[in-house]
Amino acid sequence: MIVVDTSAWIDYLHGVGAAHTDRLDRDLQSRRIIIGDLIIAELLQGVKREKEYRIVRQMIDNLEYRDFVGKEIAIKTAENYRFLRSKGVTVRKTIDVIIATFCIENNFSLIHNDRDFDALEEHLGLSVRR
Repeated sequence: MIVVDTSAWIDYLHGVGAAHTDRLDRDLQSRRIIIGDLIIAELLQGVKREKEYRIVRQMIDNLEYRDFVGKEIAIKTAENYRFLRSKGVTVRKTIDVIIATFCIENNFSLIHNDRDFDALEEHLGLSVRR
């Protein structure tokens, strides 16, 4: 299964031609994409027009859904964040650490366009789909 970060969804929906959007387009054909609460919230809050909101909502409703946050993921996220800090790495957004931790704990790959995930890949073994 594959998780797609909001950064990649935004690029995809705006028609950006790049490796991560091409990968997302191919993976959407095989229906291997899952989406979770945090990405839904981030994605929908950025949609400005009602027509676009309805289109994005319909797309989301067609994807497999998982809750990303629970007690175990929250604790593991804090541990991962602390580990990264001990290595001198500060991730700008906690939500990125949560998404990465969810992926790591569930053996899911991530498609993204956000440099914060690079440290999570390097130090925690996050599987990134390119």
